[in-house]
This record gives sequence, structure tokens and C-alpha cells, in this order.
Amino acid sequence: MTFTVGEYLAERLVQIGLKDHFAVAGDYNLVLLDQLLKNKHWNQIYDCNELNCGFAAEGYARSHGAAMCVVTYSVGAISAMNSALGGSYAEHLPVLLVSGCPNSNDYGTGHILHHTIGTTEYAYQQEMCKQICVATESITQPFEAPEKIDRVIREMMLHQRPAYLEISCNVSGLECDRPGPLSELLPELVTDRKSLDAAVEAAAKFIGKSDNVVMLVGSKVRPAKAEKATVELADKLGCAVTIMAAAKSCFPEQHSGFRGAYWGIVSTGDAEKLVEDANKSGVLIQVGPNWNDYATVGWHAWPRGKNVLLIQPNRVQVDGRNYGGFTMKEFLKELAKKVSAAPKSAQGTKAPVLDIKASAPADKLTCDEMTRQINNLLTPTTTLFAETGDSWFNALRMNMPNGCRVETEMQWGHIGWSIPSGFGSAIGARDRQHLIMCGDGSFQLTCQEVGQMVRYQLPVIIFLIDNHGYGIEIAIHDGPYNYIQNWNYAALMPAFNGETGHGLGLMAKTAGELEDAIKKGLANRKGPTLIQCVIAQDDCTKDLLTWGKEVASTNARPPVINDFK
Repeated sequence: MTFTVGEYLAERLVQIGLKDHFAVAGDYNLVLLDQLLKNKHWNQIYDCNELNCGFAAEGYARSHGAAMCVVTYSVGAISAMNSALGGSYAEHLPVLLVSGCPNSNDYGTGHILHHTIGTTEYAYQQEMCKQICVATESITQPFEAPEKIDRVIREMMLHQRPAYLEISCNVSGLECDRPGPLSELLPELVTDRKSLDAAVEAAAKFIGKSDNVVMLVGSKVRPAKAEKATVELADKLGCAVTIMAAAKSCFPEQHSGFRGAYWGIVSTGDAEKLVEDANKSGVLIQVGPNWNDYATVGWHAWPRGKNVLLIQPNRVQVDGRNYGGFTMKEFLKELAKKVSAAPKSAQGTKAPVLDIKASAPADKLTCDEMTRQINNLLTPTTTLFAETGDSWFNALRMNMPNGCRVETEMQWGHIGWSIPSGFGSAIGARDRQHLIMCGDGSFQLTCQEVGQMVRYQLPVIIFLIDNHGYGIEIAIHDGPYNYIQNWNYAALMPAFNGETGHGLGLMAKTAGELEDAIKKGLANRKGPTLIQCVIAQDDCTKDLLTWGKEVASTNARPPVINDFK
């Protein structure tokens, strides 16, 4: 019985746990798609375009741990590079982008092929990908496929970042060796025990120098698979625990030590004072932070210095020393065994509580009322996608039950991300209720994937925030380019349904209408529900305006002129 290159790829990805993969067909990948379909242990899921396909894979990686998407050469892959590689690299997600590519016999012939840039050299696509992933390979012969496929998957999983693979269209169906066991693909890393012990000893001593100890949890705890280990350390210390905005739901908010989100002047609860006091005169334990310009509110809120213990996925910095050779998870577990309780920062401080008075049913719908009603929907099995913009701030102020997940894209920040990524996540975790908060401007970029939610009967509820423009851009820098042609968004659902779909399109202009729409959405289990939430154009959180002003000021800094006269 023969085993082909495409079957080898499928078998390896099924071995690491994938149950689905995403695809957009094109003439260079058709044979590969046929080969992938031969494996009956996973499903082939289709997308409307390659940008969305990459984002769907990104979302699947969020809910399922890893993902793959398959596109055609150049016209498909260059579009997918944005989402499957750029976005996934920025957000630390293991996504494999696979592109069909020209017939191996055309390489070196001087032929100009379709779907290329019109030159006779075809390696440019792989060269582009090298800048935004951890491994790339090109397969033009079947005998080289096993080694190259294994390498890109191994590097992708090791670094928790994307990889790229291209396969000649005449090679996917050719015979190659069968794969070996999973253990050879994903070998266990060897821990440098001496370095780990020294790091733990130094960190425990450092923490013990002060009774004012505060933890700050960042988004990198997730790719490091260290969320539970972070809780273990928090349990042992008994101190106040804060999170960064991008780490919403990475630490359980019902934990006794949770004290809100640190985001400079737009922090929640007591987080700002706790973090900055510890940074000034105590011990601030930073676990997996990502300090970019957005997270620091334009570089104005970046706690660092001699009182910081910095714990990153593969390195620890403490008291002027730098340690490596072990994982964040290992370090946190060992540190929790070593430290003593330091509860002072948790005493007399409290977690933030969303306190919004309910509107009367006939009242016009507001941002606050919409946020309040969505917050009431959250359960331990909810996944909430918050689109780039004011949805970040609305999600941040919500109170999360333990187990509830919040997904944001605060590093890449691609507007329109939430619809296809939410689609992919819902495919990967059908047992969870997916909610998406998406602005109208963002929705117009990627709305086609609602049709795929209809196709696969996913009961996703989309809160389409209709405020006639790009709210986040207006807050940062206003201009006529931030205002869009408004659509009747609820009326799109019949078009997406065609003759067989079960999607619902609803409009809510009052508090009561939103409440009724949510009830209908929860009852609709055979397709998505889109609720067009009509609010005033200037109705947004105060935090968005405050944050946007600071970011705009940072963007507007004049260039430094070096005068050597």
C-alpha cells in the first residue's frame, strides 16, 4: 500500500492533535487537497479567501493548540502571509501555512508561469516567508518530504510560532516513506538543572527582600503553557495579582488575589497603584509580559528596573543576572516550592467589579448597556473575541468567571481579525459558546466568513457594533478616512443563508431589543446570529479616548535630528 507526500503531511498533523485544517482551493494545491482528504481522522474546512483562511487557522490554534491552512501559490500565499504568518508570529501561535507551488520540472527552465510576479525565479515566496516564521521548506522531490515536513512541524511546535511549507503540484501525490512515532517528531527538551536551581534560589532570595510583592501576568504565559503554574505561584505567595490587557483571562479572575488589569492610566481596579508601588519600592514579578507601545500607553507605563523579577518563556532575569536552559513552567513550579507567603499587597485592595445600572427596555442602546448585557452572558464555557478597538476596553472591564476565555490580537492589531479567527476557534472548540464583539468598520474587511459559519452550522453570536466608523482610529487620529459607508448588517444574513442556512440577522436600537435578540441568538443552535447593535457615533469608553490621545502623541513625536556641526 503506497503512502504519498500529502498523506505524510496529514498523518503528522493528525498525530500532533489536529482534527481539522483550513483551505482555499487553487490549481497549484488541488492534488494536495485530495491527498489530505484521504486521512479520515480530520476534516477539511473551507474559507472564502486566503486572508480569512490564515486568520481561521490562527483562531483554531488559539482553541486547539496548533493549526494548518492550505492555499495556492503567490496570489493565495502572499495574502495568507498577513494572517497565517505575520499575525500568528506576533501572537505566538503555531500555524503551518502550506502553499502549493509550480511543477518541479519548471524550476530552472526560464518559464514564466501564471500566479507568479512574471519572472523566471520561483523562490521569492519562500524568501518572503523566512522573515515572519521560524522555519521554511520547499519540497520538489518526494524522497525529501519526510525530513522537511518533520522539521517545519518540530520548529513550529517548539517555538509556538508559525512555519511555512511549499510543495510542488506534481509531488503531493507521489510516494514517500511513512512517518514514525510522534516521539521522534517532538522530542522532550533537556532541562539545565544547575541553571534552573540557581535561578530559583536567586529569585526566592530576591522575593524575600520585601513584604510588598505583586505579580503582573502577561500574555506569554499562554504559549509557554504556564497558566496553571502561574496560579500555583500566586497561591503560595498570597499576594496581589494583576494582568496586562492582552492577558485577559490568562489568570483566573475569581482567584482571591486578582486585583485587575495594569494598563497605565487606563488600568482597572487597584492595579495601577499596586504595580507602580511594587516597582518603586517592593518586588514586581512579571510573568510573560509583552511591553509594546500599546501596552505601555505610548511608553508612559513600562515598569522596569532593579525591583523587577522578569520571567519569560525561556529566560529569567533577576537581580542583575540572566538564566536560561529551562521553561517558564518548570521555573514557576520550582519557585512556588521555595518562596514564603507575602500577602501584604492583597490586604486592603480589591478586584474591579463592573457596576453598570441596567437601562430601561425602551432606552436607546448604549455602549455601557451592551457591555453589561454581554457580561451577563459569560460562563466558564464561553469564549469572547474582542476585535481591535473599543471592544478591547469593553472586554477588559468585564468580570470573567473562571474558565471563560477572552481572545484579543493586541500585538498584530489587524482590524477585521475577529470574524475569521472566531470562526476558526469555533471549529476547534465546538463545545464552547463563542461570542464576537466586532466594530462595523472591522466587519466590512472580513465579513465573508459569516457565510462559513452558516455553512458549518456554528452557533456563534456576533455583536456588530454599528457606530458608523473606525472608532479606534478616530480616537488616535481623526479624519474623513475613518468614516465608512454604512450597511444594513442584519439584512446580510439572508444572503449568507442562501436557501439552506439558519443564520439570524437582528437589529437592536434599544436595551430591550438587545435583550430579546440575545435570547433568540442563544436559542439558535444551527447557525450564527448577528446582532446589529446601533449606538451613537461618539459613544465609546472613556478609556479608549484617554489611551488614544496618549498613543497619538507618541506617534506624532518629531524625528531626532543629529547635528554634527
